[in-house]
Amino acid sequence: MRILVVEDEVSLSNALKKILESQGYFVDAVYDGMAAVDYAAEVSYSLIILDVMIPGFDGFEVVRRIRRSNINTPVLMLTARTSTNDKVAGLNLGADDYMTKPFDTEELLARVGALTRRKGDVVIDTLSFEDLNLNINSAVLSCRGESVQLSHKEFEVLKTFLYNPTVTVTTETLIINVWGIDSDATDNNVEVYISFIRKKLKYLKSAVSIKKIQRIGYRLEVS
Repeated sequence: MRILVVEDEVSLSNALKKILESQGYFVDAVYDGMAAVDYAAEVSYSLIILDVMIPGFDGFEVVRRIRRSNINTPVLMLTARTSTNDKVAGLNLGADDYMTKPFDTEELLARVGALTRRKGDVVIDTLSFEDLNLNINSAVLSCRGESVQLSHKEFEVLKTFLYNPTVTVTTETLIINVWGIDSDATDNNVEVYISFIRKKLKYLKSAVSIKKIQRIGYRLEVS
């Protein structure tokens, strides 16, 4: 299951990401309302955890916009605002649940579990595209009976591609997903790990390759 966390406080966003990933969820993190709307439109999430007080569109506007776009992903609003009026407003706009900060981790996970079960998602342990299969528990990449072990960062990079194999992934997205928003990683770091993965794809004789799109990022291609 894949969850989008929308929280502009980086330390809290990282903590939420760690908590959710420890339970087997895959997590994307964005830090403003405009990015939240874009990600919700482009990716099929099992749940969106959404702060109210974020830059750009606030959380209420994010819910309004995604519901107007017929995006039915469950939304859990997580905020320091405790007013009953705020809770009612969020629920009336289309949010599915509302928690206030500070939150209890066990309660948060219980609510996340309840909301994701409503959507009927199935937990998977393999991401596949064409002749590739990536085991998300062992980070082993397989192709036609052959397999290789990926390093942690190779795994995170390739996992980002395999979630949405037909989408061009920006270099910025790769840096945020793999190194973190506050890291010193650059385009060169991304290129190094793309090169490592290309060598492993070549070793596996996969039909899948990674193409660089100048000034944008990378995408998977099939020969």
